[in-house]
Amino acid sequence: MQNQRDPFDEPTISSERLYEGRLISLRRDTIALPSGREARREIVEHKGAVCIVPVLGDGRIALVRQFRKPAGEVLLEIPAGGLEPNEAPLDAARRELIEECGLRAGKLTPMWSCFLAPGYSTELIHCFLAEDLTPTDTNPDEDEIVETELFHLNDLLPMVDDGRIRDAKTIAALLSLFRRRQ
Repeated sequence: MQNQRDPFDEPTISSERLYEGRLISLRRDTIALPSGREARREIVEHKGAVCIVPVLGDGRIALVRQFRKPAGEVLLEIPAGGLEPNEAPLDAARRELIEECGLRAGKLTPMWSCFLAPGYSTELIHCFLAEDLTPTDTNPDEDEIVETELFHLNDLLPMVDDGRIRDAKTIAALLSLFRRRQ
Protein backbone atom coordinates (compact mmCIF):
# COMPACT_ATOMS: atom_id res chain seq x y z
CA MET A 1 0.00 0.00 0.00
CA GLN A 2 1.34 3.36 -1.01
CA ASN A 3 1.74 5.99 1.73
CA GLN A 4 -0.47 8.93 0.71
CA ARG A 5 0.10 12.43 1.99
CA ASP A 6 -2.62 14.12 4.01
CA PRO A 7 -4.16 16.75 1.68
CA PHE A 8 -4.18 19.29 4.52
CA ASP A 9 -0.63 18.71 5.77
CA GLU A 10 1.95 21.51 5.39
CA PRO A 11 5.36 20.02 6.27
CA THR A 12 8.02 22.55 7.27
CA ILE A 13 10.97 22.77 4.90
CA SER A 14 12.82 25.45 6.86
CA SER A 15 12.22 27.82 9.74
CA GLU A 16 13.75 31.23 10.44
CA ARG A 17 13.59 33.03 13.81
CA LEU A 18 12.75 36.71 13.18
CA TYR A 19 12.19 37.99 16.70
CA GLU A 20 12.53 36.68 20.26
CA GLY A 21 10.61 38.61 22.92
CA ARG A 22 9.40 38.28 26.48
CA LEU A 23 5.74 37.74 25.54
CA ILE A 24 5.93 36.53 21.94
CA SER A 25 8.39 35.34 19.34
CA LEU A 26 8.07 35.45 15.56
CA ARG A 27 9.25 32.91 13.04
CA ARG A 28 8.85 32.43 9.29
CA ASP A 29 8.39 28.88 8.06
CA THR A 30 8.75 27.73 4.48
CA ILE A 31 6.27 24.91 3.98
CA ALA A 32 5.45 22.37 1.27
CA LEU A 33 1.91 22.60 -0.06
CA PRO A 34 0.07 19.44 -1.16
CA SER A 35 0.40 20.71 -4.77
CA GLY A 36 4.20 20.49 -4.46
CA ARG A 37 4.67 24.26 -4.38
CA GLU A 38 6.30 26.08 -1.48
CA ALA A 39 4.76 28.85 0.60
CA ARG A 40 5.70 30.94 3.62
CA ARG A 41 3.90 31.21 6.94
CA GLU A 42 4.63 33.91 9.51
CA ILE A 43 3.90 32.50 12.96
CA VAL A 44 3.61 34.33 16.27
CA GLU A 45 4.73 31.94 19.00
CA HIS A 46 2.99 32.43 22.35
CA LYS A 47 3.43 30.37 25.53
CA GLY A 48 -0.33 30.07 26.09
CA ALA A 49 -2.75 31.75 28.45
CA VAL A 50 -5.67 31.33 30.80
CA CYS A 51 -8.90 33.23 31.35
CA ILE A 52 -11.26 32.96 34.25
CA VAL A 53 -14.99 33.60 34.72
CA PRO A 54 -15.24 34.46 38.44
CA VAL A 55 -18.82 34.00 39.67
CA LEU A 56 -19.50 35.30 43.18
CA GLY A 57 -21.99 33.66 45.54
CA ASP A 58 -24.69 36.18 44.61
CA GLY A 59 -24.28 35.36 40.90
CA ARG A 60 -22.37 38.49 39.92
CA ILE A 61 -19.37 38.11 37.64
CA ALA A 62 -16.09 39.96 38.19
CA LEU A 63 -14.64 41.62 35.10
CA VAL A 64 -11.61 43.85 34.78
CA ARG A 65 -11.38 47.14 32.95
CA GLN A 66 -7.97 48.00 31.51
CA PHE A 67 -6.32 49.88 28.68
CA ARG A 68 -5.08 47.57 25.92
CA LYS A 69 -2.40 49.24 23.82
CA PRO A 70 -2.80 47.02 20.71
CA ALA A 71 -6.56 47.77 20.66
CA GLY A 72 -5.94 51.42 21.53
CA GLU A 73 -8.78 51.51 24.03
CA VAL A 74 -10.01 50.49 27.45
CA LEU A 75 -11.63 47.05 27.33
CA LEU A 76 -13.89 45.21 29.74
CA GLU A 77 -12.68 41.62 30.04
CA ILE A 78 -12.69 38.55 32.22
CA PRO A 79 -9.41 38.21 34.13
CA ALA A 80 -6.69 36.54 32.10
CA GLY A 81 -2.96 36.18 31.72
CA GLY A 82 -0.10 34.26 30.21
CA LEU A 83 1.31 30.97 31.39
CA GLU A 84 4.68 31.08 33.11
CA PRO A 85 7.31 28.53 31.94
CA ASN A 86 6.25 25.00 32.99
CA GLU A 87 3.13 26.35 34.74
CA ALA A 88 -0.04 24.26 34.57
CA PRO A 89 -3.11 26.16 33.30
CA LEU A 90 -5.00 25.48 36.56
CA ASP A 91 -2.17 27.03 38.60
CA ALA A 92 -2.03 30.03 36.25
CA ALA A 93 -5.79 30.54 36.62
CA ARG A 94 -5.45 30.59 40.43
CA ARG A 95 -2.56 33.06 40.21
CA GLU A 96 -4.21 35.41 37.70
CA LEU A 97 -7.49 35.54 39.65
CA ILE A 98 -5.61 36.70 42.74
CA GLU A 99 -3.38 39.11 40.79
CA GLU A 100 -6.15 40.86 38.89
CA CYS A 101 -9.24 40.58 41.10
CA GLY A 102 -8.02 39.80 44.59
CA LEU A 103 -10.14 36.64 44.64
CA ARG A 104 -9.21 33.12 45.69
CA ALA A 105 -11.25 30.32 44.12
CA GLY A 106 -12.43 27.37 46.20
CA LYS A 107 -13.47 25.67 42.97
CA LEU A 108 -11.99 26.02 39.47
CA THR A 109 -13.69 24.09 36.67
CA PRO A 110 -12.26 23.85 33.13
CA MET A 111 -14.76 25.23 30.60
CA TRP A 112 -12.91 25.04 27.26
CA SER A 113 -9.62 25.64 25.46
CA CYS A 114 -9.24 27.29 22.07
CA PHE A 115 -6.73 28.87 19.71
CA LEU A 116 -7.25 32.64 19.63
CA ALA A 117 -5.93 33.29 16.11
CA PRO A 118 -4.75 30.00 14.54
CA GLY A 119 -4.07 31.65 11.19
CA TYR A 120 -0.92 33.26 12.58
CA SER A 121 -0.50 32.44 16.28
CA THR A 122 0.21 29.37 18.43
CA GLU A 123 -1.60 30.89 21.45
CA LEU A 124 -3.90 28.38 23.14
CA ILE A 125 -6.05 29.81 25.92
CA HIS A 126 -7.68 27.74 28.65
CA CYS A 127 -10.92 29.03 30.22
CA PHE A 128 -11.98 28.23 33.79
CA LEU A 129 -15.11 28.85 35.81
CA ALA A 130 -14.16 30.12 39.30
CA GLU A 131 -16.60 29.63 42.17
CA ASP A 132 -16.59 29.61 45.96
CA LEU A 133 -14.65 32.87 45.89
CA THR A 134 -13.09 34.58 48.88
CA PRO A 135 -11.44 38.01 48.88
CA THR A 136 -7.66 38.28 49.26
CA ASP A 137 -5.05 40.93 48.50
CA THR A 138 -4.49 41.69 44.83
CA ASN A 139 -1.04 41.35 43.37
CA PRO A 140 -1.11 43.03 39.94
CA ASP A 141 1.89 43.00 37.63
CA GLU A 142 4.00 46.18 37.87
CA ASP A 143 2.93 47.37 34.43
CA GLU A 144 -0.76 46.51 34.85
CA ILE A 145 -3.50 48.94 35.86
CA VAL A 146 -6.81 47.11 36.27
CA GLU A 147 -10.13 47.97 37.89
CA THR A 148 -12.55 45.20 38.90
CA GLU A 149 -16.27 45.64 38.24
CA LEU A 150 -19.15 43.31 39.10
CA PHE A 151 -22.04 42.49 36.76
CA HIS A 152 -24.94 40.08 36.49
CA LEU A 153 -24.79 37.78 33.45
CA ASN A 154 -28.12 39.11 32.14
CA ASP A 155 -26.60 42.61 32.08
CA LEU A 156 -23.45 41.43 30.30
CA LEU A 157 -25.13 39.73 27.33
CA PRO A 158 -26.60 42.99 25.94
CA MET A 159 -23.13 44.51 26.35
CA VAL A 160 -21.80 41.80 24.02
CA ASP A 161 -24.57 42.53 21.52
CA ASP A 162 -24.08 46.31 21.47
CA GLY A 163 -20.26 46.23 21.36
CA ARG A 164 -19.44 47.42 24.87
CA ILE A 165 -17.67 44.07 25.34
CA ARG A 166 -15.33 43.53 22.37
CA ASP A 167 -12.82 41.02 23.71
CA ALA A 168 -13.14 37.60 22.03
CA LYS A 169 -12.24 35.43 25.03
CA THR A 170 -14.70 37.34 27.20
CA ILE A 171 -17.48 36.99 24.65
CA ALA A 172 -16.83 33.25 24.27
CA ALA A 173 -16.65 32.70 28.03
CA LEU A 174 -19.84 34.65 28.80
CA LEU A 175 -21.80 32.87 26.08
CA SER A 176 -20.47 29.53 27.33
CA LEU A 177 -21.51 30.38 30.88
CA PHE A 178 -24.96 31.45 29.66
CA ARG A 179 -25.35 28.13 27.81
CA ARG A 180 -24.31 26.18 30.93
CA ARG A 181 -26.82 28.05 33.06
CA GLN A 182 -29.75 27.36 30.70
